[in-house]
Amino acid sequence: MTISVAVSGASGYAGGEVLRILAAHPEVEIGAITAHSQAGARLGSIAPNLYALADRVLVDTTVENLAGHDVVFLALPHGASAAVAAALPENTLVIDAGADHRLESAAAWEKFYGSPHAGFWPYGLPELPGQREQLVGTKRVAVPGCYPTGGQLALAPGFGAGVLEADDVVIVSASGTSGAGKSLKPNLLGSEVMGSMSTYGVGGIHRHIPEMEQGFSKLAGEPVTVSFTPTLAPMPRGILTTATAKVKAGVSEAQLREAWVNAYANEQFVHVLPEGQWPTTGAVQGSNHVQLQLAFDTHANRVIVTAALDNLTKGTAGAAVQSMNIALGLPENTGLLMQGVAP
Repeated sequence: MTISVAVSGASGYAGGEVLRILAAHPEVEIGAITAHSQAGARLGSIAPNLYALADRVLVDTTVENLAGHDVVFLALPHGASAAVAAALPENTLVIDAGADHRLESAAAWEKFYGSPHAGFWPYGLPELPGQREQLVGTKRVAVPGCYPTGGQLALAPGFGAGVLEADDVVIVSASGTSGAGKSLKPNLLGSEVMGSMSTYGVGGIHRHIPEMEQGFSKLAGEPVTVSFTPTLAPMPRGILTTATAKVKAGVSEAQLREAWVNAYANEQFVHVLPEGQWPTTGAVQGSNHVQLQLAFDTHANRVIVTAALDNLTKGTAGAAVQSMNIALGLPENTGLLMQGVAP
């Protein structure tokens, strides 16, 4: 049975990445491809890498154009997905790559996003304990943010195993510029980015903080506080995350490593590297894979975990397709077998 799929926001990086993956998905037929300001344009003029779909014409992002498909991917700006999703049929699998349905707490949503809370959907990060089961058969999926994907996968094993303290989690991530979308911004011009790194969203204000705290707190069984600082790196795509947390008294380095290795032993997309080998964004570029490595800083009594992923693939579109596969009962890796691109 062929699955009919519509993709909104196809003129953006996330929507384009969803299309790149779906074009090679053996069970999918791509239906409506929509945009807003770019409606009426030929896809190949915007995303020339998508040669298999180059002659398709973008149509307007309306409920009428999206309805009638088995699956709808919403790659829309934050705050724009909820109204569209609410108007789609209940039996349509809707996968929201935006933030509108990621947070359980209405207060956290309103504090960080400044608009009414649209509700919480099953969370599309199946590698977290208990999440895969929530995705089976669901008709609504909230795709995680790209930073929370790396941050949560980095420290989830420690909180799940009860070996980390909850009060002093520090996460610093360097992201490629595609994470900021396609909007024209002076700080994203090539002449500003090349050869330069910068921070932004500093001081506990980044919108992904409550998403990470939500995931960690569930695993720890108590509130977890996260200090998160994002940085902009002079590269198109990829995220390198360094996450640290205090280790509980009496926990050894061997116990730490065992917790991480055991947590991901049966995961096909998350890899704890052999000791001494550290993750690189180049190794996972264009793939749905995540590389991890950890060390125990005994001087500071902290575990240090580095995670590398592609922000557009595992950080967005790959997670969306992976969640679709689980929800529809397909093999989880269908359409996601591509390896990283190197160099």
